[in-house]
Amino acid sequence: MSEAGRKIIHVDMDCFYAAVEMRDQPHLRDVPLAIGGAAAKRGVISTCNYVARRFGVRSAMPTALAQRLCPPLVLLPGRLGYYKEISHQLHAIFARYTDRIEPLSLDEAYLDVTGSDQLGGSATRMAMAIREAISRELQLTASAGVAPNKFLAKIASERNKPDGLFVITPGEVDEFVRQLPLAAIPGIGRKSAERLAALGLITCEDVRALSLAECHALFGKLGDMLQERIWGRDERPVEVSRERKSVGVETTLDHDLRADEASVLPLLHSLLPELQRRLERHQAGRPISGFGIKLKFVDFQQTTVYRACDHITSELLESLLREGLLRSHGRAIRLVGVVAGVNQKREQLSFDM
Repeated sequence: MSEAGRKIIHVDMDCFYAAVEMRDQPHLRDVPLAIGGAAAKRGVISTCNYVARRFGVRSAMPTALAQRLCPPLVLLPGRLGYYKEISHQLHAIFARYTDRIEPLSLDEAYLDVTGSDQLGGSATRMAMAIREAISRELQLTASAGVAPNKFLAKIASERNKPDGLFVITPGEVDEFVRQLPLAAIPGIGRKSAERLAALGLITCEDVRALSLAECHALFGKLGDMLQERIWGRDERPVEVSRERKSVGVETTLDHDLRADEASVLPLLHSLLPELQRRLERHQAGRPISGFGIKLKFVDFQQTTVYRACDHITSELLESLLREGLLRSHGRAIRLVGVVAGVNQKREQLSFDM
């Protein structure tokens, strides 16, 4: 089916873990609140509420820094099992409108409602009804984006956050994307955006003057992706289920990190909870067959250090990082990631942290 005929909704809960705690503990609603690990254990912030964000607190930030930025910050360790129960309730709401659901995490998902006859087949009305049901039944808020593809739906869901809805109709795609900053495209981090800006490329319209060959010569695989996104194209389907041989999580950093263990290790630790969530979702009881880390350097070269194993430990993570840092040769790091291989045998996942 052409993109013009597709109807995709991206739903993203607003500061999900923190919102759950504020719902259950009303005295926390107006105070700066974060979910994360203790500073004494080199913990990292998982998420925080909007009050804390006004102090500069952000996800993946070391807890010690967050507490310096916001001395009155209330820090909670989080209740992952409880959040998963609420996530199941959230997905039950999604399922009223479509069975084509692609979870990205406990609090975020794509919904393909192209073939749904609910509410007259209107994706906008379905998104409104989903948000209303989340508010009424879960006492939580969600932001949603509606568009002809996943790329645009995800960007749309950010437009009126928190507790908002933004719709991009097929007829609005070209004008919307034309003025879209390149930095807003998922997959383009701060350093990539700076590199593009140095060439006078700020918006999608700026890149439209380049041919595919020119884009590829300048940016490699990034150029191929850009040539799709600058015209608002994204043919990726909403994937309900797929057999995976590996599951990974990575993040492009807001600023380059020094290639040393003290700088990089807390960030790698911060990715493990999301890796565990994705493994639980995709592996269906199969154990891991290996674990690795990914580092991308400031010159866009990258390396992956991987070991065969059946469980993940802090010692293994530190060993992999030390080897990865040796390969950096002093180069700063712009992206970090973790990846786990998935076996075929069904057993219990083990994280020894």
